[in-house]
Amino acid sequence: MRSLRPSSRRRRIAAAALSLSLLWAASSAAQAAEGDARPSRIVSINMCTDELLLRLAARDRIASVTWLSQDGRNANMAGLAAEFPANHGLAEEVASYHPDLVLAGVYTIRTTVQLLKAIGIKVVEFGVPKTLDGVRQQIRDVAAAIGERAQGEALVTDFDARLAQISAHAHNPPLNAIVLRPNGFTVGKGSLVNELLERAGLANLATRLGIDNYLQIPLEAVALQQADVLILNGESNGAPSLATEALHHPIVAKLGKRLKLVSMPSRLWTCAGPAVLDAVQRLIDETNPSVVGARP
Repeated sequence: MRSLRPSSRRRRIAAAALSLSLLWAASSAAQAAEGDARPSRIVSINMCTDELLLRLAARDRIASVTWLSQDGRNANMAGLAAEFPANHGLAEEVASYHPDLVLAGVYTIRTTVQLLKAIGIKVVEFGVPKTLDGVRQQIRDVAAAIGERAQGEALVTDFDARLAQISAHAHNPPLNAIVLRPNGFTVGKGSLVNELLERAGLANLATRLGIDNYLQIPLEAVALQQADVLILNGESNGAPSLATEALHHPIVAKLGKRLKLVSMPSRLWTCAGPAVLDAVQRLIDETNPSVVGARP
């Protein structure tokens, strides 16, 4: 099917925006002006902002979260998220909740974000932190957006206290480790995962290969590295798929005979929030059985 020309696409977006604005005008009170009282009906259309919203806001201020956050295989607060109406990130759907604030990610469907902004709904977008300082800042930014700065500072304080407690048990000297994700990707420097490994006392061997952020790595290269720990991204009993086929390769099976295999649920470090500390704790616990810690 032929793709729409830019002019046609703009006309369709404009028409959709007009339709949505009529719906908005007919079914919702006027939007609060910028700088007015804190938002009282908040919708999140990104799984990571879902989690921070659930941690920071009173329940009566949350109008909807994404369906993704209600899936315990992928989300850390699925039980609480299930108490709220779920959305699929569609503009018409979001507008029907009459929000005075929408939280989105930089990779949220752009058409949805454009349409919501076009009809006057306030949308705040958040990036993907690559450091623990970035995690702290994102907590503060979400808290500021929803009018809960004090709650945000309290969450950051708890985050730092727990990080200090966990880091006291980090491996010293560090163990050599490498992460193997679905589709053969690994994680190098310039990523949040790399800093989490360091906090657990694990030296990321991908950095020796000059890998920045995320990059595919041949299993042969993994085998040649003198790793003590191989971290497989995913549940040990997860459903099979083409993306995870590499994790069941004979090379990985043989590596497991000479090094420690750690299965890391992706939900623990997919989103930059307090749950990343559960990932650090798990890395320490799984590679040092003498350390007693709560395994998420």
